[in-house]
Amino acid sequence: MCLAIPAQVVEILPDGMATVSAGGVTRIVSVALVDDAALGDYVLLHVGYALHKISPEEAEATLKMMAEAGLVEEEWGAGA
Repeated sequence: MCLAIPAQVVEILPDGMATVSAGGVTRIVSVALVDDAALGDYVLLHVGYALHKISPEEAEATLKMMAEAGLVEEEWGAGA
């Protein structure tokens, strides 16, 4: 089973990389697969790669469902 987690882009870095935040945890990931990733965008992450952009509403709904299922901490579901 593959799991992609919504995260918000908080910094665009050189060479197709970005810093993202999910549940208060920040990571540097590749955004090479997302042509137009920009500061503030929400992306779906899987093993260090942003797969595609999603809306803030979709990110919040996904995190809420994941929290209800016990897959992420409760505070992640309160807002991305």
